[in-house]
Amino acid sequence: MQLTEATAQEMNVLALFNQSTYQQGLKVHSHEASPEDVAATKRLFEKGLITQLDGGYLTTLGKDAVEKLQDLLTILK
Repeated sequence: MQLTEATAQEMNVLALFNQSTYQQGLKVHSHEASPEDVAATKRLFEKGLITQLDGGYLTTLGKDAVEKLQDLLTILK
């Protein structure tokens, strides 16, 4: 499995969530964010990882994904 640009962008958006408190959401404004970030956020919503089309909060699945992503990033450092 190869890492695509789309997947990498989704991972970048997930990494923006504060793992120390899941009560803090994220809002991706189409007039401020890059088109790639907006598209990645939409895909994360469609996959059930976040609660809103433009960000919102992590779902249970999203929390699991962020935890695994943080573990991976720590290992790769």
